[in-house]
Amino acid sequence: MKKHAVLIGSFNRARSLAHSLLNKGFHVTIIYHDLEKCKILAENESINVLYGDETKPFILEDANVQDADLVISLTSRDEDNLMICELCKKKYNVKKTFSVLNDPLKTEFFYKMGVDSVICEVNAITNVIEQQAFYEGIATKITTGEGRIGIAEVPILKESPSVGKKLWEIKLPKEVIIGCIIRGEVSLIPRGDTRILIGDKLILISSNDQELTAIKELTGRI
Repeated sequence: MKKHAVLIGSFNRARSLAHSLLNKGFHVTIIYHDLEKCKILAENESINVLYGDETKPFILEDANVQDADLVISLTSRDEDNLMICELCKKKYNVKKTFSVLNDPLKTEFFYKMGVDSVICEVNAITNVIEQQAFYEGIATKITTGEGRIGIAEVPILKESPSVGKKLWEIKLPKEVIIGCIIRGEVSLIPRGDTRILIGDKLILISSNDQELTAIKELTGRI
């Protein structure tokens, strides 16, 4: 049985996200307050489109949010997004609620009010900048096609806490493996008893963005 996702508000965001969710096998419903744009959305026969005020409980009920696996509120008003998520969570017992957020100062408040996941563009951009600053001078990150796997080249300096340790002695996240050690002109496939030396370059392969944690463990740089 397909999972049901309900997307609420924002014509462009909802249309793009709907295509992505359809490709992942979801049944998708979109609620939007503009009739003409609803007609455009309805051109995709795989999407169930509902016209109406997104904040009204009877509209949410018509969209069967009570049977939804997740609800994503995408409106331009933070207040409406919070109201929608609270209604879905507390009145209709939706398992997962997601909300976009314009004001990053409200992030903690949204979580306290029960929203499962908060997506703030300002916070996202800030995180990217901080991550880039972290990598500069420490590691080179290689981007894979779909971003599912992270690959980073990490140089080991004299002051790195991992110098002289065997791999089994280093506490790396389970999602991270050291795929290769470049030592001078030689590339080594590491084993648990391989010892890390000054000047080594470690090739980390990771999922779920865990390479940052691993780099801090290996280099001591924060």
